[in-house]
Amino acid sequence: MRIIGGKWRGRKITVIETELLRPTPDRARETLFNWLQPYLPGARCLDLFAGTGALGFEAASRGAGQVIMIERDGRLINQLREQILLFRAKNITAEQGEALAWLQATRKSFDIVFLDPPFGQGLIPGCCDLLIKQGCLHRGGMVYVESERPAPQPGGWSIKKQTTAGQVQCMLLTTESAD
Repeated sequence: MRIIGGKWRGRKITVIETELLRPTPDRARETLFNWLQPYLPGARCLDLFAGTGALGFEAASRGAGQVIMIERDGRLINQLREQILLFRAKNITAEQGEALAWLQATRKSFDIVFLDPPFGQGLIPGCCDLLIKQGCLHRGGMVYVESERPAPQPGGWSIKKQTTAGQVQCMLLTTESAD
């Protein structure tokens, strides 16, 4: 897997094979970052189910000011941290943790949140609710959701953009209550 744009374009991201790991397809990443490009420079980003880190590394490569990656799998966290060192990425941190617990505990807020949980576990509505309840999204902030089709649209959110890539549904969501 490679970064497709920005200062690290073409750089390889090392991927560890795990059962639930499902990297975002290149086509979907390219579409997403075309949508986000005007909002990325200086943005604070959260990659909540980081996995390979492809979304977070791509955001940082394209000018995000800060990226926090959250991943519960210790092997993946170690790989993310190695990749951060290899890229000399001072604006990326990787934290080991379970997504819902991390959202409940954090007081940080973000401009862009990448929400790409394991399929079939029903995690999207709870994560979206916590993003609002905990004040994790700045006013005008956006959440990228990647899920199996048909995708559940969380209540209280508007679809800004959406597309499909095979059996994957991709949506960029906004909410008026974000501050």
